Amino acid sequence: MIIPDSLLETAHMSESELRQEIAILLYQKERITLAQASRFAEMGRLPFQHLLASRGIPVHYGIEDFQQDLDTLRRLGRL
Repeated sequence: MIIPDSLLETAHMSESELRQEIAILLYQKERITLAQASRFAEMGRLPFQHLLASRGIPVHYGIEDFQQDLDTLRRLGRL
């Protein structure tokens, strides 16, 4: 995704901030999962959850999120 510099300048945002805003919006509308949103925002899941909490946005943790967490734990050898 290429974001024109002129858009970032007009919005007074960095590319990172814009990615976070898009991720928050899509997550809040339940269009993407927590894992997808945190990846899109280029943040770890926990920092992204803290960002959501700072905005008063509740975390919805669904089956897909649970499965991704299990897959990660298996891959790390913690299960």
